[in-house]
Amino acid sequence: MFDTLTDSFTSAIKKIRFHDDEKALKKALAELKKALLKADVHHKVVKELIDRVELDTKKAGIGKDQFLDAMRFTLHDLLKSEGHQGFVFAANPPTVILMTGLQGSGKTTTTGKLATYLKEQKKKKVLIVAADLQRMAAVEQLRQITEQIGVDLYEDEATKNPVEVVTAAMAKAKSNLYDVVLVDTAGRLAIDEELMSELKQVRDAAKPSEIFYVADSMTGQDAVRTAQSFKEQIGIDGVILSKYDGDAKGGVALGIASQVQVPLRFIGAGEKMADLEVFLPDRIVNRLMGLGDIEGLAEKASSVIDEKQAKKLTQKIKKGQFNFNDFLEQMESMKKLGSMKSLMGMIPGMGDMSKALKDFDLENSQELKQIKALVSSMTPKERENPDLLNNSRKQRLAKGAGMDQMDVNRILKQFKNAAKMAKKFSGKKGMQDLQNMMSQMQGGKFPR
Repeated sequence: MFDTLTDSFTSAIKKIRFHDDEKALKKALAELKKALLKADVHHKVVKELIDRVELDTKKAGIGKDQFLDAMRFTLHDLLKSEGHQGFVFAANPPTVILMTGLQGSGKTTTTGKLATYLKEQKKKKVLIVAADLQRMAAVEQLRQITEQIGVDLYEDEATKNPVEVVTAAMAKAKSNLYDVVLVDTAGRLAIDEELMSELKQVRDAAKPSEIFYVADSMTGQDAVRTAQSFKEQIGIDGVILSKYDGDAKGGVALGIASQVQVPLRFIGAGEKMADLEVFLPDRIVNRLMGLGDIEGLAEKASSVIDEKQAKKLTQKIKKGQFNFNDFLEQMESMKKLGSMKSLMGMIPGMGDMSKALKDFDLENSQELKQIKALVSSMTPKERENPDLLNNSRKQRLAKGAGMDQMDVNRILKQFKNAAKMAKKFSGKKGMQDLQNMMSQMQGGKFPR
């Protein structure tokens, strides 16, 4: 997600090897400038960043740490705008959010992702309002999304007037005690007077707590310009960058924060409904510098992992009692955390591994599909105690899962090895052992 920018910063930092080496600093800044422009960062933002980093580094005394600190502080200032961060709830519910953006920006999908975040991580009762009556497939798309994520949808096929839809939806939200209402509004292929007039009417009817603008990261500087136009004409309180996982350049985030002066609130980090991340400048700077985001990862994990269940599972792992039921349960929890690439990017020093996992899909992995088919063919006792699986049982499982017995043996062996490894890492020196293994893997030395 931040691949190009992170690589640029890392490369520039490596140029500073000695203290008071002004020539090395100039070389690092020149390379950084070139890389930032290539990453689609606006030239004014690049100039400001380079000038400030150079000034602050020289003031502190040229050195790697000083250069690193100067870059970190400058990036933080550029990414920070006046206004709220993350999601802010109104003093009196429901909190009403107007979702705006151009057609094709990913606004409807982002509305579903935001609803998923509020339901899963904030435990809120959410109502989505289908107020995009211009695009034929918009309401049907929302039906599918709300059914998938398990939140309520308000729609009215009897009218083509979005103001009527929003007015009725607000009455329902108040009478049914919803915590949050997300209003999906109509987009256009370009900004026009008709769009803005309709948005203003919907805004006045909804009386939103805040207005979010969904910007397509893939459009680069156009995303900055359209966000500025929406800010001037309709008023926006925050920007959500969609499709950011597909934009390896990543420069648009710096452009929106510093040029539009509206806080970035969330980033779309993948294709799944769980792939929406809160944009907090200090955490994003850490990730840009390749330092990960452990706090963000912990928050995600705590939202889907039950503490009592986690303790119970830890005890089972320590005793070597981890079974296939536990495995399936953990896989279901992992799916709620989002894409594997996004998760790996939040672990310090694991950025390179996140690139390797960019196409790994936990839900649709062929290997995991085979494992699920195998487990589905097991009896409850076999799931609880894999040691019961003798040759005759394995033959039955192979037939039931549509696999060769050789594949069954391979999967069972992998499961036993994984259980052993989990038991090893659950000990007192487990974290140190895990870090050592990760270091070996990053160096291309995979454990045998």
